[in-house]
Amino acid sequence: MSRDTTSLYIEDLSHFAKSLRAGLTARDETPGHLALLGLIAKSAGHANYQSLKTRALRPDDTKQHSTQMKRALRVFDDQGVMIRWPKQTQVQGLCLWVFWADLPPGRAITEQDVNEILKEHSSFGDHVLMRRSLIDHGLARREIDGRAYYRIEQEPHDEALLLIREIRGRR
Repeated sequence: MSRDTTSLYIEDLSHFAKSLRAGLTARDETPGHLALLGLIAKSAGHANYQSLKTRALRPDDTKQHSTQMKRALRVFDDQGVMIRWPKQTQVQGLCLWVFWADLPPGRAITEQDVNEILKEHSSFGDHVLMRRSLIDHGLARREIDGRAYYRIEQEPHDEALLLIREIRGRR
């Protein structure tokens, strides 16, 4: 009997390990195979193992890129640096997921720190546009006075995950 592979993308490995440890220590005995798969899926941010399997990208899915994905990939160079700002709003939103993944999860960061993250992986010189766009696309928020920025925690859609992986692989 052949097995389907299920890919698992873990954004924050430290949080994953802590969550998995908490799930394991809450049990009186060692979990069985399916219970362990459920704990792993939950620790990675999925509702359960079935939802992880449903959202997992198959190797065949990576071969066929949508038009938006192709356009997004073209604005990054071979080192994963954004070299220009995309014209289409949907492509802009897709590209911003790469920078969302670079923002630290679950904590406030200063505007200067956000600017440094954006400047580090872009070369077209408009980090202010990118910072505002992160907020406009619902990927980050900021305090009214602008002192602190926060990454909005959410699960990237499949195409965004694929782009994040591709660009991180270039860096």
